[in-house]
Amino acid sequence: MDSKNTTTKKLPFTPRDALGPTRIEKVIVHEKEFLLGIPTDTDRMLNHPQVLADMQYEENMPYWAELWPSARMLAKHIWKQEFNPGQKALEIGCGLGLVGIVALARGLQVTFSDYDGTALEFASENAKRNGFNSFETRQIDWREVPEGLSFDWVFASDLIYEKRNVQPLVAMIAKALAPKGVCLLTDQDRAPAEFLKAELREAGLSFTTSLVRAGQPGGDRFKGTLYHIQKS
Repeated sequence: MDSKNTTTKKLPFTPRDALGPTRIEKVIVHEKEFLLGIPTDTDRMLNHPQVLADMQYEENMPYWAELWPSARMLAKHIWKQEFNPGQKALEIGCGLGLVGIVALARGLQVTFSDYDGTALEFASENAKRNGFNSFETRQIDWREVPEGLSFDWVFASDLIYEKRNVQPLVAMIAKALAPKGVCLLTDQDRAPAEFLKAELREAGLSFTTSLVRAGQPGGDRFKGTLYHIQKS
């Protein structure tokens, strides 16, 4: 595993003591079981001085510490796909790492990326928890994307919850995709989705959409949209 910091700017690390104990949850992805370590008390983050400082200075909301429905949707879709062994994949905003872990299980060479360094720690721990040791992590600010990225696959889930995130996210997708690469992005049809479509067109990225659903067996089920994105 190779962990790289891509900028000289100080990027956030959510303090572990702001998250509460970690619980281990079984997550079912199309009848396949994965184990994820998940923080148990994320509400306490909003009262932690360092988290509050990051939120004020960096506009960093620590959404990464939840397992969002869109991650389940994308993980389920990836599990059912066929990939060429050894293709390179980047998960943007990996959070707890479910999507990247499923991609590892499908034979891809995965790089987990997130704005928050503690998210990368959780993603790394979760990947190892599921038997994977060969992967990379990169702490990346969408507004200062490093040069030299080139991935066959880019994965992103539930990242357009705020309008201000849309343009830098699209710019990063365009920069990270190899010439014939594909980005798979899932969203619960949040309000900024219309801005996403406009920004994709503006960036010269073609896309199609389809309905996706996911949820835990016996629990709540959610629906959203899968975007299949390529360079025009």
